[in-house]
Amino acid sequence: MPAAKKFSNMRVFSLNSNASIANEIVEHMGINMGKSSIKRFSDGEIQMNIEESIRGCDVYLIQSTSQPGNDYLMELLIMIDAMKRASAKTINCVIPYFGYSRQDRKARSREPITAKLIANLLEKAGASRIITIDLHAPQVQGFFNIPVDQLLAFPILSKYFKEKDLEDVVVVAPENGGVIRARQLGNILDSPIALIDRNRNPHVAKGMDIMGEIEGKTAIVIDDMVDTARTVTSASKALLEKGAKEVYACCTHPVLSEPAISRIEESDIKELVTTNSIYLPEEEKIDRITTLSIAPILANAIIKVQNNESVSTLFD
Repeated sequence: MPAAKKFSNMRVFSLNSNASIANEIVEHMGINMGKSSIKRFSDGEIQMNIEESIRGCDVYLIQSTSQPGNDYLMELLIMIDAMKRASAKTINCVIPYFGYSRQDRKARSREPITAKLIANLLEKAGASRIITIDLHAPQVQGFFNIPVDQLLAFPILSKYFKEKDLEDVVVVAPENGGVIRARQLGNILDSPIALIDRNRNPHVAKGMDIMGEIEGKTAIVIDDMVDTARTVTSASKALLEKGAKEVYACCTHPVLSEPAISRIEESDIKELVTTNSIYLPEEEKIDRITTLSIAPILANAIIKVQNNESVSTLFD
């Protein structure tokens, strides 16, 4: 069945955060991008315009809530409202990077649970479903009363390292919460894992103990995101000091806040492998960073949702 006919009752729209991955997604699906425009008034207010009929259609909005996260979140909420008022049948939000997912609990007194607030806002605006990749806190799925499909970038990352055919590999979790992630990659690469156990304050990583055999081995540090790069670069330094032969790193989300790029360039990390869940400007595309595309995973998820097929098969 021709793609245009097969998806005649659906539309895919891109907002401003990551147009490149949105274009890859529609190219993979063999359809055209939905027509819309986003403008700003002189005071910064956002104005949306949907430039084609979506009455009775299943619409998919592609938007990462990466930096500037508040602006991109507001774009998404306004577009959801516009779609609802234009009589869309369903409004599916494809959010490759779900910002605020680190704020999933009250770690201290009088703190907000901002991830829950964002879930409430998306639902109240009119979202029908969320499709995302590697939430920082998987329990955020439970904050929604609508379906949430959390896809995994792990198959893409593991395939890349499998094809590199590195020798004497040990997979390293840079903190306690990453052990499951490290074990998954270790199983694929048939490699042992190690853990960096740290006591740290918000500014300085200290008390760094390495559990596991890393001397003479090629270490791969795996995390869900790299933000300021303090964790991954300090882990790299500790591993090399304890006898690791070389250090690679990988993550799903390249948040790369300042001064992440300079820290990576000044570190001994051989390569940081990440995905395009967040758009990287040209100045951040340094030689030491390798970006893999998750567009095929997202495109296949959209197709399966649209055809009422199981998304779980994408995890096989």
